[in-house]
Amino acid sequence: MRKKYFWLGLLGVLLVGSVGLYLLYPRLILAAHARYPEAVPDRLLFLVATPLPTALPAPTRLADGNQLAVIEDQLVELQASATPLPTPTLQPTFTPQSSAPDPSPSSEQVLPSPTPEPTQTATPQPPTATPLPTAVRLENIAIIPQKFNNCGPANLTITLGYHGIEVDQLDVGDAIKPNYDDRNVSPWELVDYVNSETDMQARYFVGGSTELLKQLIAAGYPVIIEKGLYPNAWEGWMGHYLTVIGYDDISEEFISLDTFLGPWDSSGRRDSYATVDEFWEMFNHTFILVYPPEKEAELLTLLPPELNDPVTMWQFTAVSNREQALAQADNPYAWFNLGSSLTHLAQLTDNDFLYASAAAAFDEARTVGLPWRMLWYQFEPYEAYLANGRIDDVFTLSDAILSTEGGQNVEETYLYRSQAYAALGDDTAAANALATALELNPNLATAVSD
Repeated sequence: MRKKYFWLGLLGVLLVGSVGLYLLYPRLILAAHARYPEAVPDRLLFLVATPLPTALPAPTRLADGNQLAVIEDQLVELQASATPLPTPTLQPTFTPQSSAPDPSPSSEQVLPSPTPEPTQTATPQPPTATPLPTAVRLENIAIIPQKFNNCGPANLTITLGYHGIEVDQLDVGDAIKPNYDDRNVSPWELVDYVNSETDMQARYFVGGSTELLKQLIAAGYPVIIEKGLYPNAWEGWMGHYLTVIGYDDISEEFISLDTFLGPWDSSGRRDSYATVDEFWEMFNHTFILVYPPEKEAELLTLLPPELNDPVTMWQFTAVSNREQALAQADNPYAWFNLGSSLTHLAQLTDNDFLYASAAAAFDEARTVGLPWRMLWYQFEPYEAYLANGRIDDVFTLSDAILSTEGGQNVEETYLYRSQAYAALGDDTAAANALATALELNPNLATAVSD
């Protein structure tokens, strides 16, 4: 009898274990892939993965053609009415935000990591016409593999290490995104960390170019860029940070440290200028610079003058994105970047008409088709639609983001839903959504209070 009960008990344990394994093994496989992507075969992933959405929902209304037609007039009017601003001193934060080398143009230049220098006041000089070297590779800068969804803190750790500031990517991540599963760290969050937690300075910009990247690298500055990434069909499109540390004009390639793809010997990943620019465009050519405070004046001389002031920077990118959208009407990123630039211009100039143009540009981008993860990283569509009273669009887009587990860990989604509920007069729902956002990332409390 005891033997009978033993076998029945064992059978029950095996049955329960089998059911549990059946329910849990997809999560175990996906979790293993997230930590050790090279160890899990793609075939196994396809067996357990939930099919990804193909794109964000298209607008239910057509883009306002009349509004699109007046964008150019708005930009011309804004430019004509703008008061020329003096070149500003770089500030410790950007809202919500050794001298340059004397290169030899015919040979590769290897630049060492900077050594501490006495603080001195330098007078900005106009950029010289000295040609850049044909190849540059920064040395004494090492790659680290990123932890789960930690490319921002990992790349910041690499760049701070180059400047002699030793930090751990997990400590940086804990400070910026207390929720380990947070799917996004925005550029301004990385900048704020540097400016508040280290002796270095940082600032982020949009409107970069491949030529500017080369110039900054030749001057000894690693550049963190925000870009799109498409590792494979199963994982789909996602946002990514990358530290660019070199270039080669002969092969027309940039050299970068990719914390997701490697290689892990710090030799650097090589991608063509065209490939880097293609995926960089998906984030409006955003880049982050980390620099010693005493190098501020030198840095200003390296940047195009239109990038030294937020208004002129967003105006510059709006004009260039408008030109690209007209030339490539089927390019959703050109339309999205145009909408983002117009949204920031509207905020900085208190021009409500620019919000309407921004919403029309976002309509075009959604009509062409945007990657479904787009609003994990960039949130200007919410702001433009809210400013235009298009609350339904805010809920449509946020519902799409919240339909997946990853999207449920993007705290900004709940923040904008809170604002949408508030616009409808539903204070209870607004408070609940805001509470969820703050639970996911308590750091938002500072931004909300501002």
